[in-house]
Parts: sequence; C-alpha cells; structure tokens
Amino acid sequence: MDKVIQKKQWTPKKVFSFGGAGGLLLLLLIYSFFGNSSSKLNVSQGKITVASVQKANFQEFIVVDGIAQPIKTVFLDIIEGGRVEKIFVEDGYQVKKGDSILKFTNTALQIDFMNRESQLLDMINERQTTQINMRQNELQTLNELADIEYRLKQAKRNHRRDSQLMKGKAIAKQVYFTSKDNYDYQQRKFELAKRSIKQNTMLRTERLNQLDASIQRMQRNIGLSQRTLDNLYVIAPISGQLSTLKAEVGESKSPGENIGQIDDLDGYKINVGIDEHYISKVYTGLKGTFELEGKSYELVVKKVYPEVQSGEFKVDMEFLKTIPAKIRRGQTLQIKLQLSSSHQAVLIPRGGFYQVTGGGWIFVVNPNGDKAVKRNIKLGRQNPHYYEVTQGLKPGEKVVVSSYEGYENIDQLVLQK
Repeated sequence: MDKVIQKKQWTPKKVFSFGGAGGLLLLLLIYSFFGNSSSKLNVSQGKITVASVQKANFQEFIVVDGIAQPIKTVFLDIIEGGRVEKIFVEDGYQVKKGDSILKFTNTALQIDFMNRESQLLDMINERQTTQINMRQNELQTLNELADIEYRLKQAKRNHRRDSQLMKGKAIAKQVYFTSKDNYDYQQRKFELAKRSIKQNTMLRTERLNQLDASIQRMQRNIGLSQRTLDNLYVIAPISGQLSTLKAEVGESKSPGENIGQIDDLDGYKINVGIDEHYISKVYTGLKGTFELEGKSYELVVKKVYPEVQSGEFKVDMEFLKTIPAKIRRGQTLQIKLQLSSSHQAVLIPRGGFYQVTGGGWIFVVNPNGDKAVKRNIKLGRQNPHYYEVTQGLKPGEKVVVSSYEGYENIDQLVLQK
C-alpha cells in the first residue's frame, strides 16, 4: 500500500528568495527615511556672486527723475475771441504785470458797444425831456391851484359877510345859501386840487426813478461791454517770462483758446514722476536730495497728485534752502527720495536672485565654502542697493545673490573651483 507524502510549503529555496526580497525592501525603506534625497547641482564659483549678510544703517529710498519747472505758471486763455491785430511782446521776453501782450479786433463787439452807448444817450435824453414836461405840468397845476385858492378866499369872505347879514336878517336866505354853497364848493375843489398835485408829484417821482434805474442798468451794461472790449487786449497777470506764445497777426482765435503762458522765474519747483507701487508711501513732507555740479541740494514734497497715468503719479517738490544758480526750466534731475528714516537692520545686497525667489528663499553658503543650501527667508523694505532681512539670516553669513535661473528645483549647490 502506497503512502501519501505531504508537500512542503516552505522550501529552502523559497525561504531564501523571500528573504532576499524582504532585505532589499528594507534597505530601500531605510534609504528613504535616512538617506539624503535632496537635489544637487554642481556650480562653478566663478559663475555666481556671493555676498555677506551685514548689519548696518538702512534707509528706504527710491531714485526718481524730476523736471525743473517755474514755481508759478499762469496760462493765457482768450476771454473774447477775434482777429489778432497787433503783438506787443514776442515769445521768450520778460514782461511785467499789466503789460499788453497782444490786441484782438472784434467788429461785432465794437458795434454792440456803440449801440449800447446810443441807447444810453437816448434814455438820458428821454429822462431830461420827461423831467421838463413834468416841471411844466407842475407849474400849470400850481397856477390852477393858486386860482382855486384865490376863489376860495373870496368865497370865504363872502360867506362870512353873508353870515353876519343873515343874523341881522339883512339879506334873503337864498343869497346866504348861494354864498354858503359856493364857499363849500371852492373849499372842496381846493382839497381835490391839493390831492391831485400830491398824486402827480408821486407819479412824477416814480417815473423819474424808473428812468434813473433804466439808465443805471444801461450804464452797467455799457461797463460790462467796456470790459469786454478791454478783454480784446491780452494783459500780463504777473511778471515773468512769456513762453509758448501761439499767435500770429491776422490769425483768428476763439474764446477760451490758450495762446501761451507766463512763467514766474523767481523760484522753481521739481515735478517728479513716481511708480504707482509707492503711492501709499509718498506724502507731503517727505524729503529728497540731488547732486548738481558737485553740490547737494535738499527738496521737500509739497503736493501729491493722486491721479495715476501710465503707471505713474506726480508730486511737486520745492527747495528747502538754496536753489542752484544754473538750474533751468525743463532740466532733468535725478532725485533720491527718502521713504523712511535711517535705522539699524540686517541687510543683503540686491541681486538677480530676487526675480526667481521673490525674496522667499536664498542659497546660504556653508562655512567651508563648498556648498550653498536653500533656506527660507523673509525680506522687508528695500532701496536701490540693499534688501532688509527680517527673518532667516544672521550677520556674517554668506549668500548667493546672483541670478537663480535654472535653480528653481535645486536644494543644494555644490561649489566647485
């Protein structure tokens, strides 16, 4: 009878195979946890720039371009248009306040002025005629009143006499009543005449006042017309240099058109264009400096224009003390505008690394100088020379500040001589 032999599950060959595979897996796990998995890149030291981290005085500032302009500019805009008849001062010449610069001719305005003058003369003549007529009517009325008053006195005397006679029954009642009625009539007529004279006087006064008011209005209108004619002369509102005069004899100009400007050359301001990135940091009172012919001059921000155009906003700066003697209108100056006061800070020089890292990390060189390891940092303010380090670096350490193009996914640079 045959005996059934049990098949072995774990033969030495199987045990050896599984043991080898397990050992290999264990080695891979150990390397994964304890091995160095960072990416490296060999870099020649001659192709990078290394700088030292330092602690020093730091001041945030920017360098901007400013254009010298007169401290005050007055634009010459035409009030009344017309044809240029005469030019008294040429472009570029000095003028004094009140000087005539040019004269316009405007026939319509001149005719209108003459018509208004004629209307005024007619109104004055009408008033005079009215006043004469009123005086004549007044004299006539006064004569009539005098006659009425004379008849009243006669009637009064007759009535008084007849009253006495009536008491003595020397006259008939009919005669007495006739005398009394005449006296009452003359007295009533006299009162009406006086009232008429008073009313006529009031009406005459009112009429004359109306004519006087009309004359005054016309005189004011003529005054306005005269000033309108005066506006045909362009007068210098301030003393200074006439510039950009845009007018030729015989040329027609419209009201409101600009024909030039006058620059006050007793002082200068600097108009500066600044990148809109700094609009929240610039305010009146900030100071700046610039160099001209070996001398330094101080400026202060006097006015900030909030409008942003083409990525820039404008400010006006004025001189704090002295003004350069040789400065000229339109001259460009390079100004160091101070955005903060000076203070101690950890600094690194500006470099190409910032374009790739945005200031979030940097390669720090080890003490031996053979490696540079990636490290997270935090940068604060900056100026054209330095970045302010707020976190991640200490004074005395060395960092790579040249361009990191191609190093984006590298954790360590192996520096080779």
